[in-house]
Amino acid sequence: MRYIAIDDQQKLFFDETEKPNVAEDECLIKVRAIGINRADILQKLGMYPPPPGESTILGIEACGDIVALGSTSDLKNNHVKPDVKVGDKVFAIVPGGAYAEFVKVKTAHLIKLPSNLSYEEGAAIAEVFLTAYQCLFQIAGLKPNAKVLIHAGASGVGTAAIQLAKQINWHVTVTVGSENKANTCKALGADEAINYRETDFVAWAKENKQQFDVVLDVVAGEYVNKNISVCGLDGHIVMLSMLGGRFAENIDVAKMLAKRVNIHATTLRSRSDDYKTALINDFMNDFYPCIEQATIKPVIHQQFSWHEVEKAHQVMVNNENMGKLILSVD
Repeated sequence: MRYIAIDDQQKLFFDETEKPNVAEDECLIKVRAIGINRADILQKLGMYPPPPGESTILGIEACGDIVALGSTSDLKNNHVKPDVKVGDKVFAIVPGGAYAEFVKVKTAHLIKLPSNLSYEEGAAIAEVFLTAYQCLFQIAGLKPNAKVLIHAGASGVGTAAIQLAKQINWHVTVTVGSENKANTCKALGADEAINYRETDFVAWAKENKQQFDVVLDVVAGEYVNKNISVCGLDGHIVMLSMLGGRFAENIDVAKMLAKRVNIHATTLRSRSDDYKTALINDFMNDFYPCIEQATIKPVIHQQFSWHEVEKAHQVMVNNENMGKLILSVD
């Protein structure tokens, strides 16, 4: 099969390798579309290796057709999906290997592609919606009518988080870097959009007497102290990336104690298979009907042929995208 490899200069090129062999609890997917994530770019730069024992090929989510099933894939237990068969259209998260013509997936991690969605739309769902769901519901665990601050609101995770939060009537404020991104977030339901290039969100929160029950943060760095400042009593700060740097100086612990702030750091790729299975099942129970009914939907900034993968990566590096970047496999 063809796949996208990395050369010594961290450039991408097409190469050939054997198709993956599937275990009893796995299936083989013929990839039709690939979701691009910042993890792909970090891995290309040698900064984010795959979990031990997993494929070293780039890519952590894909959409396509089942072409082979492991021998236990039809058993009814907590680790497999009994309702899939060869030929079904599905999408899924994987620990690696999606930048290829074929990728193996844990059968329990499959999500059926609704008939109203394209392969490209399917490839834009799993990573961002599961990440947003994990952060907002399973980690922060907040109830309806909470106030939420989402940094990078126009990113893939940001656009997913806005939609999930509004489904249960949370009040959503986002930070963005441009007026176009602000408009995109408001169209998805965000109540306020703060352009961080023009307005400091801490000053905005103070002026508007806002304190947030949950802060979803991909920036870290200097934002950690700022997040503490705008976090409400018993609030949750959930960090899932560190675009602003890995170190946060002069943390105001006194303010954390006074507010009883809960700070969480999380990733999804390195989680156990059982954790991912439970997360996917919970998400399916809570929100899969919303995907089928299009009350929540993937936001795609641009689709590329997988031959244009370097161009697509550059769009993400430049922070130009509003929503997901997708590679179509042809």
